[in-house]
Amino acid sequence: MNRLSRDSLADTGRKALEAALGEQLNALLSASHAINVRAAARFDDSLQPAAFHLIRWLYSYGPASAAVLAESTAMDRSSVSRLIKQLEALGYVRRESSPEDGRAILLSLTGHGQEKIVEALEEKGAVFYERIAGWKDERLYEFVEMLKQFNGLNP
Repeated sequence: MNRLSRDSLADTGRKALEAALGEQLNALLSASHAINVRAAARFDDSLQPAAFHLIRWLYSYGPASAAVLAESTAMDRSSVSRLIKQLEALGYVRRESSPEDGRAILLSLTGHGQEKIVEALEEKGAVFYERIAGWKDERLYEFVEMLKQFNGLNP
């Protein structure tokens, strides 16, 4: 890992800064993936992590068609269909008619699915909350704003 300090900044240049940023982003993505896999197992260890991804999406965005789920999660429709059948059989997801078009089918979380995802996400969030527990609000605010800008969400 590249060791970078403010004192060595003049000597290292922008390329070294960009490399250090890449290392930190890789560390964040790896940690996030590992935490997601553990949260998926906490949710239901009989399911693949991809099923947990669908549950998290439905929890965050609400009822959706299988096609929207597939597109939004970058999964193919056959995989989504198979995972949804498993989630339905376990009582986490239900099918319902669309209020706008009674012929269209929407997928939504059941009460049981809602309870389980809340538990799993609380446990998942605790890992990151521990890391920022000692941060002052101003530092956390600045970090959030920088991430928004980095993610293209802040002009």
